[in-house]
Amino acid sequence: MGLRAVALAAVAVVCAAIVPDVPTGALSSGAVALGAPRFVEETASAGVDHIYNGGFEYAVGGGLAVFDCNGDGKPDLYLGGGGDSAALYRNDSPTGGALRFMKMRDPATDLAGVNGAYPIDIDGDGVTDLVVLRNTENILLRGLGSCRFERANERWGFDGGSSATTAFSATWEATESLPTLAFGRYVNPASNDPHRLCFDNELVRPATASGFGRPIPLKPSWCALSMLFSDWSRSGRIDLRVSNDQHYYLPTEGQEQLWRVVPREPPSLYTADDGWVTVQIQGMGIASYDLTGDGYPEVFLTSQADNRLQTLTLGPSKPTYRDISLRRGVNAAQPFTGGDTRPSTAWHDEFADVNNDGFVDLFISKGNVTDQIEYAQKDPSDLLIGQQDGTFHEAADAAGIVTFDRGRGAALADFNLDGMLDLVEVNYGAPVRIWRNVGAGDASHPRAMGNWLALSVVQTGPNANAIGAWAEVRVGDRIARRELTIGGGHAGGQLGWIHFGLGDATRADVRVLWPGGETGPWLHVTANEFTVVKRGVAEARRWSPSGS
Repeated sequence: MGLRAVALAAVAVVCAAIVPDVPTGALSSGAVALGAPRFVEETASAGVDHIYNGGFEYAVGGGLAVFDCNGDGKPDLYLGGGGDSAALYRNDSPTGGALRFMKMRDPATDLAGVNGAYPIDIDGDGVTDLVVLRNTENILLRGLGSCRFERANERWGFDGGSSATTAFSATWEATESLPTLAFGRYVNPASNDPHRLCFDNELVRPATASGFGRPIPLKPSWCALSMLFSDWSRSGRIDLRVSNDQHYYLPTEGQEQLWRVVPREPPSLYTADDGWVTVQIQGMGIASYDLTGDGYPEVFLTSQADNRLQTLTLGPSKPTYRDISLRRGVNAAQPFTGGDTRPSTAWHDEFADVNNDGFVDLFISKGNVTDQIEYAQKDPSDLLIGQQDGTFHEAADAAGIVTFDRGRGAALADFNLDGMLDLVEVNYGAPVRIWRNVGAGDASHPRAMGNWLALSVVQTGPNANAIGAWAEVRVGDRIARRELTIGGGHAGGQLGWIHFGLGDATRADVRVLWPGGETGPWLHVTANEFTVVKRGVAEARRWSPSGS
């Protein structure tokens, strides 16, 4: 174990012994937790007209990718369509103004059978590519700039398979030029074997500097609905967390999984002998964030009925987690409004600071699978606002985002570059909805509730977006930490600006713990700015929508 890991382990032991469930920063900071911002729905006026649809085989999809496809700094949208066509929308929103999008029609992106997609710069050329998850062949789309794409399966030697794919994550191992890709598969309709109802999940590693090798089956596989590569132990090794649907495995066999992924070695499962504790849920989404301030990410798992918030119990030496969801107020097992008291069905989950007070919040999309009578039909998505004591309070109604559509994938992103995170949500069988965050103001006069910082973390060569790095933002004696990952959520994710709320602070310090173990210097930055941190450069660079 390296010196950094030893230091983190010592901190974890002290925190576990003294204040196991309270964020360390909240104990000594003067930051004040704020209420919910106001969101204004702008779906129709924004020009977003799209429905994720299809039969039961598409009921567990519905993801989207949020990324910049034309280099203007604004997050664009790629929306899964299920049985209908997927769609790419270019973001034409004026800075600080109402949301505006333009549909970009192209056979390369207007694909059928799309469950969702994840953005990633596969070849390190600085142009974002897409991994498109489908119920048939998965497709890698190479970004060409100006929101144009081309099929690249053959270019990169990628076998897209033919089975239903519902989960994805990616990382870079050691000094590889290409990423390692993980694909989560779902139900095999041809199988009647109760021990094997699901297609095999797969790990795809580079075979050469420019092409991928044959898929490696991850057995046993139990219908994965979310995956996330994460350095959970802060040891420098990136392992793979897999969340599985309990409906499709025997209680004596299936569970949530953590795969040990060592470069150039076969992946292997953590077991009870390693400290892994069995958890069985209808696993649907994964989100991670360091909520306790001990340097290690907590993991939030969505499910039907009880959701789970897991925290390390014994520090980084063993992957032993315990559930703190009830104590933190994020169990969210039933609808909070609407009168339906049956259990909820939760999908996408995402930690982000929507009110810029410096305390991270949690969004959970919800909606019945189809017409399951034992689960709520009126099941609104949750917006849980973080408090100073580490708990979360429901505020979706106060925020103005309550609907009874069947939510699936979602994203919190700053679409008009005003420093406030907006919301887009994909629904099954109902139109995609998009809301503009106007803070404490209204649609005509938006007003931010706190200060903020948006970071872009980059490096030259492969892994241009420094996936696997940790970004740290320090305000006084509080440090917010975010691991840079690709994966998790539900059937889609983001690549672009990394958002931090700063409360009333006008300045902050930023540093990056880069892949491979290098720790960058603390850099002084100003609040309410877009900032680029590049590896090897001693100063952060300010970016503005005008490009100056």
